[in-house]
Amino acid sequence: MSAVGSTLTSMPSVSAHDVAAELRRALPGVPVKKLHKLLYYCQGHHLAHFGEPLFREPVMAYDMGPLVANLWKAEKDGLPAPNPEELDAGQLNTIGYVVSRYGRLTGTDLERLTHSESPWRQADESRPAGGSVRIRQDSIRAFFRAGGGPDPELPWPAAADLERLTSGADERRARPARRSRTTRPTPTTASS
Repeated sequence: MSAVGSTLTSMPSVSAHDVAAELRRALPGVPVKKLHKLLYYCQGHHLAHFGEPLFREPVMAYDMGPLVANLWKAEKDGLPAPNPEELDAGQLNTIGYVVSRYGRLTGTDLERLTHSESPWRQADESRPAGGSVRIRQDSIRAFFRAGGGPDPELPWPAAADLERLTSGADERRARPARRSRTTRPTPTTASS
């Protein structure tokens, strides 16, 4: 792994498609917005623990938070996934950890959480209105290596605040999606 400018570079063997497939196996019916937030958390925890990206596609900052635009666009356009690559034990452990830590939250819960974190906030500062910008891997890695919070610029929420944020997550997750399954969400309007 080498640093180019301020962005880590390493070519993982797997695609975000492979990680998304595993997340979908673990969480059948996972909505698009939630899937992309979980991909961001997978990338972050893998970067922090192993020092290299889990998947090769960049994570982008959009209005609704982190999104793997290459995956989103390929699925929106009905393009076939690349040939699947087998995930190794470390990769599967990262995904399992993320599912156990964040899997009960809704896409909206995860959006709120990612919007409070420095990697998205830093990228958002240079993002044009309604546009997107790459979230730097070195920013993601540093944030997750520091434990994923607290961010020194923001007060870390108290336990009661976190409880309020996540209260009702199970009920929200159980609700039917607001959009018809035939409607394709856009990066700024993907359902939770």
